[in-house]
Amino acid sequence: MPDILKIMQQAQQMQGKLQQIQDDLANRTVTGAAGGGMVKVEADGKGTVRRVSIEPQLLNPGDKEMLEDLIAVAVGDAQKKAAELAASEMGKLTGGLDLPFKLPF
Repeated sequence: MPDILKIMQQAQQMQGKLQQIQDDLANRTVTGAAGGGMVKVEADGKGTVRRVSIEPQLLNPGDKEMLEDLIAVAVGDAQKKAAELAASEMGKLTGGLDLPFKLPF
């Protein structure tokens, strides 16, 4: 029978590493883009949008729907990149194991 104290210590160490990864992701930046880079969205490694940049030539009131679509695409791109970054960082913690559950971020 495994030593329960040892298992608890390992779980506590993993929890500390998980918190460290979450903190690191909050301080990392990914950039999503759309329209050939005319719309850019910066997000943290958790996918929270921090900044939206729009090229001035897109600010035509007649192109409102196109601009809205480009912003949505850029946000989705940034969130996808953040999810990939988080998965990569978590892979370091889990040793590449494909866990059957989603971790809390």
